[in-house]
Amino acid sequence: MIKYIPAFLLLLASTLSLANEPVSKSYWGSKAIGGHDTVEYHSPVVRTQHKEVAGDKRFAVKWNNASWHFASQASADKFAADPERYRPEYNGFCSNALSLGEGLITTDGTVWEFFGDKLHLFYAEQGRQRWLNGDWKTYKQQADKEWAAKLNTAEY
Repeated sequence: MIKYIPAFLLLLASTLSLANEPVSKSYWGSKAIGGHDTVEYHSPVVRTQHKEVAGDKRFAVKWNNASWHFASQASADKFAADPERYRPEYNGFCSNALSLGEGLITTDGTVWEFFGDKLHLFYAEQGRQRWLNGDWKTYKQQADKEWAAKLNTAEY
């Protein structure tokens, strides 16, 4: 039993640090990513049609100081069971802005794309196109560094 305590403490510490990360949310209130269903982006149909799915406040999950809305109870349950799997990269802040060193620019969930197996949100279509037509792996490395710097300095 005692040998599991360090692993538990590490898990607890990582969970607590995630709970303090900023989330891209509405100016008024705490609705994450414009109220869009982040689980549905992962659906093969949604990915093929490349359309976002609006969430409903009836199916909301509080996570990381934000209210994440879902189109169904099933989506809400999936997110609640594994938010790290379904949350967008950088908790929904614009991936392109981070890659350019422009800071934490909120998104509304309408401009998005998967790079690798990760969901990225963008403030505008121009940023998405930059990633689609450029070296997204390099852009992601730059965004990762900027995200880490923001978290380490608590500039949010």
